[in-house]
Amino acid sequence: MPPKVELQQVSMRYITGRGETEALRAVSLQVAPGEFVAVVGPSGCGKSTILSLVAGILKPTSGRIAIDGVPVTGPSRRVGYMLQHDHLFEWRSVLENCLLGAEIQGLDRQEARARAERLLGRCGLTDFLQAHPAQLSGGMRQRVALVRTLATDPQVLLLDEPFSALDYQTRLTLADEVSGILRAEGKTAILVTHDIGEAIAMADRVLVLSHRPTTVRAEHRIEIGSPRPAPFVARQAVGFNGYFNTIWEELDVHASD
Repeated sequence: MPPKVELQQVSMRYITGRGETEALRAVSLQVAPGEFVAVVGPSGCGKSTILSLVAGILKPTSGRIAIDGVPVTGPSRRVGYMLQHDHLFEWRSVLENCLLGAEIQGLDRQEARARAERLLGRCGLTDFLQAHPAQLSGGMRQRVALVRTLATDPQVLLLDEPFSALDYQTRLTLADEVSGILRAEGKTAILVTHDIGEAIAMADRVLVLSHRPTTVRAEHRIEIGSPRPAPFVARQAVGFNGYFNTIWEELDVHASD
């Protein structure tokens, strides 16, 4: 089966007043349709840069990025991007926030509304359709942000540290919900996270990046039960600690950039 997302020998250099910074060096990776891949690496290594390249927000210095074999030349409706901060508009209701992307893209409003209401129901937010963001907890706001991203029905979902601003208990709960929704919707997902346990618990495969200039240092196919358990249960599975210890050693977090 052809990959849904593919990076071939992708390099990225930034030019600043201080000179040139090589962020990525010949990064190659593939993500299969419906696969959930997590990306971990040292702070500042370029994890979010990879998401921005896949989203078409940035253009690589060299190499090729494709979705379904079609080169990425700019932002596309096929890709949804969920950020660390929810960026909800405080003056819009929950439902209106969820329909924002559909409005911008000129999608059928009724279809988008039906999709948003269904997903909000799955997130336990049916009673909050007309509420405003200030009335929601942090976890609820991130659920709304997820539904807003999915309301346009993207084929690929990019998740950039989406739980990092939440308390630990909420992170665990939301990881279960997000994983369940994405798998039920059949979405291809790439998660960037600093949390090794989160990556192992949620993903089918974990990619470990090196320090700058960034390359793919290792990858691990996570096999901790079939059918795949929910992330909270996966943390208790045989083999979880083995994956954790191996990835921790590969990250080499004490090395200097």
